[in-house]
Amino acid sequence: MHGAFDSYESIKKWKDNHIHNYGSNTIELNKFHDEMMKSASKVALFHLERNFGAPPCDFTWFITGSGGRIEQGIISDQDHGLVYKEKSERASKYFSALGEELSKGLHLIGYPYCEGNVMSSNPLWCKSLDDWEKQLIHWMDEKSWESIRFLQIFYDCRSLVGNDAFIKDLKNTIFEYRNTNPKLLQRFMDNIQHIKHSVGPLGQIYVEQSGQYEGCIDLKKAAFLPYVNAVRLLAMKEGVIETSTLERITILSKKDPYRQEMLYYKKNFEKLLEYRRLLFASAESYDDVHYLNIKKMTKEEKREIKSILKDGKKLHQYVQGIIDKGCLE
Repeated sequence: MHGAFDSYESIKKWKDNHIHNYGSNTIELNKFHDEMMKSASKVALFHLERNFGAPPCDFTWFITGSGGRIEQGIISDQDHGLVYKEKSERASKYFSALGEELSKGLHLIGYPYCEGNVMSSNPLWCKSLDDWEKQLIHWMDEKSWESIRFLQIFYDCRSLVGNDAFIKDLKNTIFEYRNTNPKLLQRFMDNIQHIKHSVGPLGQIYVEQSGQYEGCIDLKKAAFLPYVNAVRLLAMKEGVIETSTLERITILSKKDPYRQEMLYYKKNFEKLLEYRRLLFASAESYDDVHYLNIKKMTKEEKREIKSILKDGKKLHQYVQGIIDKGCLE
């Protein structure tokens, strides 16, 4: 890994020249993304310190989405936010400027802006620790689809730069609320109920019927999200703060009620990561890493992916049963 960079341009050049060396291993690829984003944050802080001085207080810069879960592909967009300790006007102005710089810097080194605006440049994702706690409680109190979606996004975050204790404190806020409001988990379940139908009654795999990805299946919507969403919900129920889906499954598999089920689904998710890794070589855009061409697969591969898709639905039903039982107790 490169030592130090003095500009966004030098980071982008290094990233473009070396990223394909890491495409064969998801963990190593995500470590590479982490290093590139940390390097961008150093350049961003350099710009801020030159214009506004040192940060006025402790802070953490976190990433979420596939980056938070350590599941990024070769091409990945931005998902990040800021938490800072001091609730003051000077801190608000400083970190607002830092958030703008971080979003711009990541864009310049090759991470597209987030279409959902989950970025430190958005005031919703750049707050003091106190305001973040109030925001999480507001999202949990408010019974809207969007609030639950934001909570899911936050729950997948991990600290990349700064004081990671802030993230642990905020996740504990969610756990404490959940303990006194068990219906919160049912609201999460309701939010993730819609699963894209991917296998027909006769066993046929539903593919895109037209357009650029005709004959392909959207691996993200049809396969990844059912596993990611269901496992996240169990992790939240059991107070698991780790963000990687595989790590969450590993931790859950050590608990008696989930042992056999989780070990089975872990194998499926590992296969899914492998299928997506195979898409990296030909990916030219962010969407390319999500579409799997069924026509190019062997009979055995088709059988395997069909089983994984069906099991994603079974996993949802399994988690639904657990949440329903918890709400009745």
